[in-house]
Amino acid sequence: MTTTRRYRFWRSWLLCAALCPIFMLGAVHAQSAPPAQGSQKIYDNQQLDQMLAPVALYPDALLSQIFMASTYPSDVADAANWSAANPKAQGDAAVKQVANQPWDPSVQSLVAFPQLMAQLKQHPDWVQNLGDAFLAQPEDVMASVQRLRAQAQKAGNLKSTEQQKVVVQQAPAGSAAPSTTYIEIQPTNPEVVYVPSYNPSVVYGTWAYPAYPPTYWPPPYGYYPVASGLAAGLAFGIGVAAINSMWGGCNWGGGNVDINVNRYNNINTNNRISGNGNTRWNHNASNRRGTPYRDSASREKFGQGVGGSQQRQQFRGRDAAGDASRQRSLESFDRATNNGSSAAARRSAGQSGAAANRPGGGGATGNRGDRGGQGMAGGNREAGAGGGANRGNIGGQGGSRQAPSARNNAFSGGQSPGNARTQSNRGQSSQRTMNSNHGRGAGSSGRQMSRPAPSRGGGGGRRRVGD
Repeated sequence: MTTTRRYRFWRSWLLCAALCPIFMLGAVHAQSAPPAQGSQKIYDNQQLDQMLAPVALYPDALLSQIFMASTYPSDVADAANWSAANPKAQGDAAVKQVANQPWDPSVQSLVAFPQLMAQLKQHPDWVQNLGDAFLAQPEDVMASVQRLRAQAQKAGNLKSTEQQKVVVQQAPAGSAAPSTTYIEIQPTNPEVVYVPSYNPSVVYGTWAYPAYPPTYWPPPYGYYPVASGLAAGLAFGIGVAAINSMWGGCNWGGGNVDINVNRYNNINTNNRISGNGNTRWNHNASNRRGTPYRDSASREKFGQGVGGSQQRQQFRGRDAAGDASRQRSLESFDRATNNGSSAAARRSAGQSGAAANRPGGGGATGNRGDRGGQGMAGGNREAGAGGGANRGNIGGQGGSRQAPSARNNAFSGGQSPGNARTQSNRGQSSQRTMNSNHGRGAGSSGRQMSRPAPSRGGGGGRRRVGD
């Protein structure tokens, strides 16, 4: 191998050795890069299963309305407080009592179940996290429920009872996975709903994610299940008569929730919707009440207008109407002080404010309020010995000053150069007047301080002669 060929070989080898790590690093970075914005996920399957464990075995209709209501955490907090203050209110009767509340209808429907509201009151963070997950990942949330139900069924703890009916349904032909089966939970009696209580660590069998233990909600005080068997599986309290309050449904094949229009309109007489049968639910950002959205996709979709920054301003106590009113008042004040400050207006203001008089040098008082009226001759501001003087006449008929058209401030010269020159000339004129009046007696224009001139160079001053 010649020297030239050997040199080219080693140069190519060194170049390859230097660039290969860079290409490999780029490939690893591409594989580890976060998903695109449209596919952003804020919770993985382990976190979702942990979060949904305490409610995954609830009846489908109630579970769907929990999903809807959790997207309005502020409304849920208010409804939970109302339910705690009215512990005997339940069922359709309780929902009718809150019909005039400004809460979303999905939140109003939950007051039918005081046992559930007691749980939501104790876990406000869980409510907001569930709402964030359902808005960002509805299909993943629905899939998590099905995983948990299948796990409970496999453990032998999910079956039909006197309180509920467990049904295994085949996915619709048009769904994404038509061979998939779904587990539905329905009330045995459509007019009576039972909210189950259970220990997720027991009912789901061996938990698949030790690093994410399931969330457990012990029965709230005053709502302990009357049925036995809580340690072995599900237990139920007293059934709730909720015929029209249960208007939601889970669309397992579509990965979303639906609304039964007829039932909804029967209970929500003040907020009806049009149509028949089932319609897909849509989040109403105006009921969010300033609660920020967790993920960027939800912020872009729902965070505009009332659901976004403007709504958060109101949530923090900002009053747009009040701000506009204050702004109009300030503008009116500016017009009154700047554009409408004529001599006549100021004279009228001075005459009506006689209480602002100040005493002169030795006699009657002077009226300060008359800032644009008949000025005193020569521009004198105070009487030297008596007779009274009007201090307020600064720019009248005989005065040497002109009434200003606007209140001066540190930025007046910058806003109006001509005004700055006027102010400067007025100052120079005042200085000349003071110099010309220097040394005059009491009859001169104004009080002047007379001091002996210092002697310079030994001339012009008095010299004290010693004894």
